[in-house]
Amino acid sequence: MVKKSNERKAMSEERIMKKKIRGKLEKIKMLILDVDGVMTDGRIIMDSDGREIKNFYVRDGHGLVMLQRHGIRVAILTGRTSSVVDHRARELKIAQVYQGALNKKEVYAKILEKNGLAPEETAYLGDDIVDIPVLKMAGFSAAVADAVDEVKKHVDYVTLCRGGKGAVREICEMLLEALGFWPEVARRYDFDGPE
Repeated sequence: MVKKSNERKAMSEERIMKKKIRGKLEKIKMLILDVDGVMTDGRIIMDSDGREIKNFYVRDGHGLVMLQRHGIRVAILTGRTSSVVDHRARELKIAQVYQGALNKKEVYAKILEKNGLAPEETAYLGDDIVDIPVLKMAGFSAAVADAVDEVKKHVDYVTLCRGGKGAVREICEMLLEALGFWPEVARRYDFDGPE
């Protein structure tokens, strides 16, 4: 009897949390992403000439394309600087790329001002402690599954997928669904959407 009561309580708490998260997602107009550990698996590969190579997950990229197709803006906010990031952003038609952001909180404020957005209209996906200030300010905050534990304490949601392995796509799909675009995505790609 106690076990069933605890199960019901857990299910009720989960429904309340999903409703709270959905309410936040419904306000989002821009997704802001860290790069290393979020758009990539966090590894940096360098060749013998010091050229940097990063692995990006193609499904994450397609998720970002779908978001932008439905009017949700995307920005990149990273502490490092890499020409690889510029190249990937161009491929995905992400115009707002902020690299070398040593103080992400300050750059985040500039992004809000430039886009005429309130914090509650932005979502941020991060993985490391440098992301915490922005995660605390964003309307919807998420950490990748393999984020630092301290980061996970400060977010609305922790993805099921790891960074560079589908976490970005997971957030994109959550946004598309919450904003009512998922049936249109289903029609476009000829699959059964939600009932």
